Amino acid sequence: MKLESEQVTGSFKLRGAYNALSLLSPEQRARGVVTSSAGNHGLGVAEAAQRLGIAATIFVPHNAPAVKKEGIARRGARVVDEATDYDEAMVRARSYAAETGAPFIHPCLGVPLLAGQGTVATEVLEQLPEVQSVLVCVGGGGLLGGMGAFLLSAAPHVRVVGVQSEHTDAMARALEAGHVVEIENRPTLADGLAGQIDDDALAIGQATLESILTVSEAEIASAIAWLWLAEGVRAEGSGAVCVAALRSGRLQHLAPPIAAVISGANIDEARLQGILAATPVRLV
Repeated sequence: MKLESEQVTGSFKLRGAYNALSLLSPEQRARGVVTSSAGNHGLGVAEAAQRLGIAATIFVPHNAPAVKKEGIARRGARVVDEATDYDEAMVRARSYAAETGAPFIHPCLGVPLLAGQGTVATEVLEQLPEVQSVLVCVGGGGLLGGMGAFLLSAAPHVRVVGVQSEHTDAMARALEAGHVVEIENRPTLADGLAGQIDDDALAIGQATLESILTVSEAEIASAIAWLWLAEGVRAEGSGAVCVAALRSGRLQHLAPPIAAVISGANIDEARLQGILAATPVRLV
């Protein structure tokens, strides 16, 4: 398991956010930055902005986990949580950027951001050079784009398999159809993977993925509980999907060693306790 859940912001998103902000010009920094996020990218931007002395405004859905919104605010960024969902938060953030001239830090795209996310893959190869298969959680394609591009260049023999919730399967549907498919906005434990994808994200998936698997909400809950009870690893829903896929038994064809990314730990305590109380788990 690649424990991005142990990052200082509780997810891998700081990697790309810090790289993107650090490359802004003095003039751009002076205008502040704006972004949209389900929560973890916002935490990354807020942390990077605080370290670099840049003002930041973060647009998130109103139902984003409290642990994420509170963490953003604690780092000095302004939180705007009036959007009904992730996609509306992005529309609002882009509009604010256009009005104010503040640089928009895309949550999933842009070479600096993707390069930052790709450092997850460099560390996997450094720590497990014999790796044959890598499981990556897939939302808007940022982590996949960074890791996948690096692995295509540095270790093209490694199979990259994406994992999504059945309620966040925009990439899986688009890959099957060969074009972007709009999905319904449904409640999910994997809130970090929610939202639509665009043509750029689809191109990332087509270029980097060997295959993609969707897991049920029940499988995600079971993986969250198993990670905590068996391994002492705190994982949010989007961070647990790769383990959910492994525990489902549907990936037995993959060659080991297998690296599974645990992308984040930012789950509200009440939700974690509710999952632990309601989810029977085999600790094997």
